[in-house]
Amino acid sequence: MSEPLAIVVNGVSGRMGRMLVEVINASDKARVCGALERPGHAWVGKDLGEMLGGTATSVIVGEDPAQVLKGAQAVIDFTAPAATVALARTAAQMGVAHIIGTTGFTPAHLAELQEIAQAGVIVRAGNMSLGVNLLTALTRKVAEALDSDYDIEIIEGHHRHKVDAPSGTALMLGEAAAEGRGVSLEDHAVRARDGITGAREKGSIGFAVVRGGDIIGEHDVMFAADGERLILRHIASDRAVFARGALKAALWAQGREAGEYDMMAVLGL
Repeated sequence: MSEPLAIVVNGVSGRMGRMLVEVINASDKARVCGALERPGHAWVGKDLGEMLGGTATSVIVGEDPAQVLKGAQAVIDFTAPAATVALARTAAQMGVAHIIGTTGFTPAHLAELQEIAQAGVIVRAGNMSLGVNLLTALTRKVAEALDSDYDIEIIEGHHRHKVDAPSGTALMLGEAAAEGRGVSLEDHAVRARDGITGAREKGSIGFAVVRGGDIIGEHDVMFAADGERLILRHIASDRAVFARGALKAALWAQGREAGEYDMMAVLGL
C-alpha cells in the first residue's frame, strides 16, 4: 500500500479546519502532517491534538507556511481571500497542491490565483460537495433548455457567522445558469433589491440571501415562468461533505500539471 498523502490544514482552529482534521484522520489514504494558523493566534506553537481536546500528537500548529509546508503534498484551505492568495504563492513555489474552499474573492484575487496557477496546481471551488457540483451541472443544462421566459432566481442560506454574500456556491450556480443561457453573469446578475425597484428585467439572474442560526448550507435554483416553477435544491446537513470533497480533490491533484482546476474536473463532470 502506498504511503498516506501528507496534508497541511490551513485555518485549523476554525469550524472547517477542525472538520478537515477529523475527516483526514479517519481516512487510510491521507494524514495530517502540518497545521497552519494566522500569526499570533493562540494555537501557534501548541500541539494540534491537545488543542482539539485529544491526546498529544507530533503536529505542532505553525504560522510560517514555508516551514509548515515542508514535506507536504497538499494543503487544504478554507480561510480568507487575502490569506489564501498569499498561501497559494508559497504552495506553488514548494510544489504543494493547493485545495481552496475559500470564498469571497474579488476579481483581483482571482486574477492573482490564475497567474499563480501557471506554476502550481490549484483546485478551487465555491463548494466541494458532490451534490452541489451535480446541481451546478443540472443548472447549466436546465438554463440551456429553457428560454428567458423562465426567470432565474438563486436563493441561498447560511449560518449567522458567514461573512460573504452571496455565497461562493450561489455565485457558482449563477455562473452555470449564465453559461447555459450564453450570457455573462456580470451583466445579468441582480444581487440586491430594495425599495421601488421596478419590474424585473427579462433575462436577469437574481440572488436572495438568508443568514441565521447554524444553517450549514442551503441552495435553491428556481426557474419561474407563467403557470409553473422548476426548483433545483441542495441541502447540506453536515460540514463533512465539504471536507470529504476537499480530501478527494487533494488526492486527485497529485501528479497533475500546473493549472487551476475545479471540482467538476475532480469528479469527472
